[in-house]
Amino acid sequence: MTQQSQEDSYHFAVMRRAIDLIDEGAADGLSLDELAGAMKMSPAHFQRLFSRWVGVSPKRYQQYLTLDHARAMLRSNFTTLATSHAVGLSGPGRLHDLFLRWEAMSPGDYARAGEGLTILWGWFESPFGPALVMGTDKGICGIGFAAETGEEAAMEDLLSRWPKATFVEDPMALRPWVLNAFGVEDAGQPTPLFLIGAPFQIKVWEALLSIPTGQVTTYSEIARAIGNPRAVRAVGTAVGRNPISWLIPCHRALRKSGGLGGYHWGLPVKRALLAYESARAEA
Repeated sequence: MTQQSQEDSYHFAVMRRAIDLIDEGAADGLSLDELAGAMKMSPAHFQRLFSRWVGVSPKRYQQYLTLDHARAMLRSNFTTLATSHAVGLSGPGRLHDLFLRWEAMSPGDYARAGEGLTILWGWFESPFGPALVMGTDKGICGIGFAAETGEEAAMEDLLSRWPKATFVEDPMALRPWVLNAFGVEDAGQPTPLFLIGAPFQIKVWEALLSIPTGQVTTYSEIARAIGNPRAVRAVGTAVGRNPISWLIPCHRALRKSGGLGGYHWGLPVKRALLAYESARAEA
């Protein structure tokens, strides 16, 4: 990966430590000097890396990381998925949000658990820590984050999705898509996705793709959007089984109460994803 990717992953590790401080209550009212000291950095370096990574001050980003931020987003940045569908796009900000193209495996092929399918895989540094990316010749089919789960667990998780597929380590084949997906390099064309799931899951994932960048929705709103308003629990399960984190933005789905709900790769990662998008939107 590029030096920028490695720096972004390092910055996420710093953010992860900041989340721990907030959860402990130690970051409440801390000055820049105190925050930098807690991270064992000089104030100037701490300020600089924050601004380069996310575009806002450390103090402002800390506000985005608080647990109350999700509730505030639900009050001010709630999106009705029917409106998102009506305007015909999923977000104003990034290439993959505007022009993401995808296709899905047929239900019959999905039932065969990936038999006859060749899936390439590789590890990459991302803005949110180590990322395991998988893909076929049609596009990315899996992204998992290992900052919380560990690399071995993330690998086992994605391998188990398609147990009869043939897996080949080939990060260079995936690299252009990955760099484009994480905004490291602009490939000049959409990042393609290949959705491998049951028909109900794919309907839920398609709804997730309609949530604009920097906005959130609820599980019940997704259920209504797919025409099954009583299937909130099933929607939650399908959201949790989303194999392509970040590009299919399951982190933008919250509980109706404003709680974060679950996140397959760890709630600290979900909080960081939401905070990152909010800060980028502000910047």
